[in-house]
Amino acid sequence: MFSQTSLLITGGTGSFGRAFVDTLLRDYPDIRRLIIFSRDEQKQYEMAQEYPSARYPALRFVLGDVRDKSSLLRALQGVDFVVHAAALKHVPIAEMNPWECLRTNVGGAQNLIEAALEAGVQRVIALSTDKAAAPVNLYGASKLCADKLFIAANHLSPQGGTRFSVVRYGNFLGSRGSVLPLFWEKKASGVLPITHPEMTRFGITLERCIEAMRYALAHAWGGELFIPKLPAFRIADLAAAVCPDCRLEVTGIRPGEKLHEDLITTSDALYTLEFARHFVILPSLPLWDAEAYLAHFKGQRVPADFAYRSDDQAAWLSIPQLREMIAHIRPETLA
Repeated sequence: MFSQTSLLITGGTGSFGRAFVDTLLRDYPDIRRLIIFSRDEQKQYEMAQEYPSARYPALRFVLGDVRDKSSLLRALQGVDFVVHAAALKHVPIAEMNPWECLRTNVGGAQNLIEAALEAGVQRVIALSTDKAAAPVNLYGASKLCADKLFIAANHLSPQGGTRFSVVRYGNFLGSRGSVLPLFWEKKASGVLPITHPEMTRFGITLERCIEAMRYALAHAWGGELFIPKLPAFRIADLAAAVCPDCRLEVTGIRPGEKLHEDLITTSDALYTLEFARHFVILPSLPLWDAEAYLAHFKGQRVPADFAYRSDDQAAWLSIPQLREMIAHIRPETLA
């Protein structure tokens, strides 16, 4: 799909961006341009050392900030696809710095939409989070606003123009700032901090995350909110998988943090379709025929009282399953 095309990733030096770049360069050696757009000079420098230009001539590094529409517009010239991964994502930091969070997560989303429309990009897929479903913290609320902006942007695009869709998933196991690297760091002390013994989360691996993004880029009609089907787990079980002999220290739920996470609420059920590997929440203002979409991708509607919550799974990942899953995550790749 990406042969002889140009793709830009905002926040491309993050955990997802680096893994996605690695996948694209492996699977599409003839990609025309692969642009890493981010504001961190040091991370770009370090990433460029891993991907020397002599070997990867399609790779470009562009310093810029999604808060600055003009820098986005320059970078998007000639770009076919955009993956939007740039965000301020730390829940407590967002609670303490609300305006900075909104400027990046909401203002940056609108800047990207306007720049993509002006540049004539084919498809834009934005990464969202389970915290955007029934949000209780500013980070989740800012991502919900961004989701709404991207979905509504399809009404601004002429027929055959830029399509905007969203992929929402749970916790990216091993990403910077997540609990797994913290457990690895604290393992040697014999004590692992957890916020609450009953806390549950959805988990997604790098491989599943990339699979969901590639599917959305290839199949989006515009306006979908894609939600991959994911396993859930107890944070206490993840700690036991990392260090079965460690003592757990309960530190208390942090400001703005949920005990359990939602990916789909009962309020979304009316607009939710189910497929073999994922769900789709339809845009509330119709953009295309939902029945035709169901028939094309072979799906069905969910029950009226349907919800998708981390504490309501038929079976959580067991400690051995979690241990096997994290065994394939290399800490050194997430620095």
